[in-house]
Amino acid sequence: MIRTFVFAVLAGVTMAAPVGAEPLAKAQFGALDVGSDQRAAPIGSYAKGCAAGLVQLPETGPTWQAMRLSRNRNWATPDTVDFVQDLSRAAQRNGWAGIYVGDLSQPRGGPMLTGHRSHQTGLDADIWLYPATRIDLSRRAREDFSAISMRRANGAYVNDRWTKAHHELVKAAAKDRRVARIFIFPGAKVQMCNDETGSKAWLRKVRPWWGHHYHMHVRLKCPRGAAACIDQAPPPPGNGCADAEKWVQDIVNPPPPDPNAKPAPPRRELMMADLPAQCLQVLAAPDRP
Repeated sequence: MIRTFVFAVLAGVTMAAPVGAEPLAKAQFGALDVGSDQRAAPIGSYAKGCAAGLVQLPETGPTWQAMRLSRNRNWATPDTVDFVQDLSRAAQRNGWAGIYVGDLSQPRGGPMLTGHRSHQTGLDADIWLYPATRIDLSRRAREDFSAISMRRANGAYVNDRWTKAHHELVKAAAKDRRVARIFIFPGAKVQMCNDETGSKAWLRKVRPWWGHHYHMHVRLKCPRGAAACIDQAPPPPGNGCADAEKWVQDIVNPPPPDPNAKPAPPRRELMMADLPAQCLQVLAAPDRP
């Protein structure tokens, strides 16, 4: 049914359907379980795009394991897969067995059925903050295994599970030239700002954000030559430590609510017309062999 709709759009056929019957973009991308047989290319922006030719991060490697395999979200660009594997080896050098990898992208990117607004172009990776001690978890264990929070006081501070190895893992990711930003809870950023004894320039990429206390969200830059990919604006100048401290102070001492503030309008679900036109070709392309 979904493929029929896509082919009809590509052919310029008008389908007899009620107004508003176009499937949501997330329904179309979430229904496909294999990447497209195309050259790898992220298309559009991190929260409004798709991806051609994504490849799977192998479920298990010498220093990593993909978690929650039932979601089928261990697809990414080749650059992202290489980055994750490189980061896993950095984690091993710092004393962990490797890393547990959460969501990357769906097989053809695009909006997800549940959860993230981003992760649409194969350039986002959730890396668990749980110190991996074994890399032989079964598929069943990877569904049931729980990550552990690293925050206290609603994210204003790290808890006693935070270690120097966490600091070094985030630092290794931030210093990778392929990385654009890393999202993590405010208390972790402040702790790293306080603990870093060398140059703090790498901390510019580490951005405080709500949640992100079970994992860090690593976002890669658009690869060279990816003409249809839209990069996020660079982080503000400086190491961002003062900004993170402001986040923490607002958690500890919340500012009074603005009486004139209006509630944010609900987010509208994305339709195919909201995405780059190339995403129709991605949906209609043959499956990877």
